[in-house]
Amino acid sequence: MPHLPPFSLPGRFWRGNLHTHSTLSDGVLEPAKVVQAYKDAGYDFMMLSDHFIDHFDWPVADTRAFRSNSFTTIIGSELHAPQTSAGELWHIVAAGLPLDFAPCAPEETGVQVARRAADAGAFIGIAHPAWSQLTIEDGRALDVAHAVEIYNHGCAIECDRGDGFYLLDQLLTEGKRLTAFATDDAHFRHPDHFGGWVQVKAEANDPDLLLAALKNGEYYSSQGPLIHDISIEGPELHVTTSPVDTIAVVCGHSRTVQRLGRSITDATLDLRKLERGWLLTKQSPWFRVAVIDQNGKRAWSNPVWKDQL
Repeated sequence: MPHLPPFSLPGRFWRGNLHTHSTLSDGVLEPAKVVQAYKDAGYDFMMLSDHFIDHFDWPVADTRAFRSNSFTTIIGSELHAPQTSAGELWHIVAAGLPLDFAPCAPEETGVQVARRAADAGAFIGIAHPAWSQLTIEDGRALDVAHAVEIYNHGCAIECDRGDGFYLLDQLLTEGKRLTAFATDDAHFRHPDHFGGWVQVKAEANDPDLLLAALKNGEYYSSQGPLIHDISIEGPELHVTTSPVDTIAVVCGHSRTVQRLGRSITDATLDLRKLERGWLLTKQSPWFRVAVIDQNGKRAWSNPVWKDQL
């Protein structure tokens, strides 16, 4: 039974957070203490994504001194420039920026700064779309994005706007080949940390390898549950996980296929059921896996495109 990426790839999964703030912008803790908090919590890597804006003197945090044999950091920032359809600044996670990334020019737009960051080698993520009230037009405009932030723990606990799937799924159905990442967006004022992360498959816990894997979509996201493997044989998808109560496949319309139970660790799901249904007139070109444990914690695969199977 062929295993799907990233589960089929060599290496191991590394747990990391890509969206966190320090005293370099509006966070409570100094950079060293933020990094130490993630080390102590069992993470393998993290990124300080302080707000890249003139109010904070355009910070790109140099966290190289905090790297060790067992923990590493990615250099990046949360980019801002005018303006979304709601009339607000863009919030764009950029992982893998050079330390000398130039400040925004007064006339530079959010779309333009995202393109400049992508040209500099960064992984570009559309941050907290529900919190920012982004529209489908906003998503289309950010044409260099690699991913949508589908879970933002800070936004979820502060105002129940942590979800980004509404935007991701629409863009996927329009053919945008985006992936899905979960984060904390921690400022450490509240219990806004250690609630969402990525599990990145790479052969070593190395910033360059992690960044390449993120760009290639070689990861999944979680609030706690583990996805051990996803494989496919003919129309059947086989998923193995840590103990959960739901293993489901969703796609670009309302059809789903799932296994429900108590502390289940595997499911074989018939993907043909996604193509059947009353008044269903269009098939989805993609699907993704979601799992839910008994505490309501979730994990999510990246989208799988049928034309790549």
